[in-house]
Amino acid sequence: MAEKKKSIEEKSLWEDARAMLRKAERDGVETAWDRLEQQTPHCKFCELGTSCRNCVMGPCRITAKMPRGVCGADADVVVARNFGRFIAGGSAGHSDHGRDLIEVLEAIVEGETKDYQIKDEAKLRRIADELGVADAAGGELLAVARAVMDILYADFGSRKKEVAFLSRVPEKRRAIWRSLGMTPRGVDREIAEMMHRTHMGCDNDAASTLVHAARTALADGWAGSMIGTELSDVIFGTPSPKKSTVNLGVIKKEQVNILVHGHNPVVSEMIVAAANDPGMLALAQKAGADGINVAGLCCTGNEILARQGIPMAGNHLMTELAVVTGAVEAVVVDYQCIMPSLLQAAGCYHTKFITTANKARFTGAVHFDIKPATALKQAKEIVQLAIDGFGRRDPQRVEIPGEPVEIMTGFSNEAVLSALGGSLTPLLEAIKAGKIRGVVGIVGCNNPKFQQDSGNVGLAKALIERDILVLVTGCVTTAAGKAGLLLPEAIDQAGPGLKEICGALGIPPVVHFGSCVDNSRIIHLCALIADALGVDISDLPVAASSPEWYSEKAAAIGMYAVASGIYTHLGLPPNILGSQTVTDLALNGLEALVGATFVVEPDPRKAADLLEARIVRKRQGLGLPG
Repeated sequence: MAEKKKSIEEKSLWEDARAMLRKAERDGVETAWDRLEQQTPHCKFCELGTSCRNCVMGPCRITAKMPRGVCGADADVVVARNFGRFIAGGSAGHSDHGRDLIEVLEAIVEGETKDYQIKDEAKLRRIADELGVADAAGGELLAVARAVMDILYADFGSRKKEVAFLSRVPEKRRAIWRSLGMTPRGVDREIAEMMHRTHMGCDNDAASTLVHAARTALADGWAGSMIGTELSDVIFGTPSPKKSTVNLGVIKKEQVNILVHGHNPVVSEMIVAAANDPGMLALAQKAGADGINVAGLCCTGNEILARQGIPMAGNHLMTELAVVTGAVEAVVVDYQCIMPSLLQAAGCYHTKFITTANKARFTGAVHFDIKPATALKQAKEIVQLAIDGFGRRDPQRVEIPGEPVEIMTGFSNEAVLSALGGSLTPLLEAIKAGKIRGVVGIVGCNNPKFQQDSGNVGLAKALIERDILVLVTGCVTTAAGKAGLLLPEAIDQAGPGLKEICGALGIPPVVHFGSCVDNSRIIHLCALIADALGVDISDLPVAASSPEWYSEKAAAIGMYAVASGIYTHLGLPPNILGSQTVTDLALNGLEALVGATFVVEPDPRKAADLLEARIVRKRQGLGLPG
């Protein structure tokens, strides 16, 4: 029986989203919520993870009456196989993002591009020193960059015993990984091995498959994603605090509006540069526009928000609704989390849908194969298409809801250390004193199964009330920003200790830490704190959460967080409930192996209770008051 149709108020927490959902109905534009209703009820075998199509002897479904597939695999094996491949997919996504940044660094080193430069030389040299590059501090810049490039490229291969940034991991944690055979050796190696293990006739022990799933995710967190974060800082600049704005109100009625969407800043940075070019601005004015407005969606929006203060139009479930404003000349995408429906939504208006990555082609889109050597030239061609579209806009179909909400953005580990005077000591003292009782990273997505952003915002508010500092990345950024939590004034919603510390530093109680790939900043910060205290990451009063997750990448992030020793909350379970063995391992058994586990709870207040209880136990374990 189909799920009861949700009211518009039940679909989203936000008035700008509700206004555009009403307009979408009037304009005949289908949205993700409409399609969810059409797809409900979902296949129970798929939800439980008990369907297998890894060979053509099947596909098979595992039930009490049919407990084994044609090959003989039972529910434990089938669910573990499916989950392992799910983790491999997510790890591939964020790690391939990291590889793309190495390729841009290579183009810089080889002199193939003048459009990209090394903007944070000091960070490049610090990374080089960490990685053991000779004369990292004083060597010729491009020679140092080449050495870093070679080391990080090798992290994707099969010949190393461990990935390079494991030098950042506390020795106690590395020893756990060695004992379990969980040490990540190479990004592509672990992903390929997962695909091999889950081929019929290979790994038919669920626990063994899940240990390798953790190893695969760790290769993403401590290599692929971390490379993406660190090289983005090197090439585009390390984020520092600044003000910006968020919500659909950032779209400007009198300007050419370009929305950048996806995850990789390589393209979006060039679109921003092209939009600021005096020649392009002159062309926009000639077309009757007051200027060119670039705004972000999802994680590529987070990247340029954090570094350049470019406003955020919305997160995952706002992407279609941004087009429904009728005021968007172009949506420029790279890859990941881009709903194919955006092409159809754009076709209902004058909007151009433009793709820029060969690994993310959309049938019917305008495609540019962006190359480092010609990136700025191609970006100007894209901006020109948007300018040309301004005159085709139908003013009668334009509706821009709400006013922009101000936010503070641009935090990174370097920015945090700078705010603390160059040392972690003030943060550690605040934690020891109980003024900051713990830290929780709230990360990830939107899922139309929830009222949009209700879990993300509800959990953040519940935690800061309890003197727990919150770090946000990805789609949670927009949610926290629209709720007013990314401003220093939000300390009025925090507990007394957190209010005192954040007030003294002039920062919000909810801190924007970047895009989803930048969750690597959070695990790195945990490692720095653990090293400073002489403990393992699993001993710290920290936790992670993804209240409204949906993607393979989010599952990989959750897995590398748990494997790194961080208790991780999810708002709904992955598709593993068809196996009691796999479910028990995820919710209980991993604690004994890696010192952390998953917990599933859809209600944000109840989730806050669980996270707080965990933090209290970890504080007590360190001899600190709860």
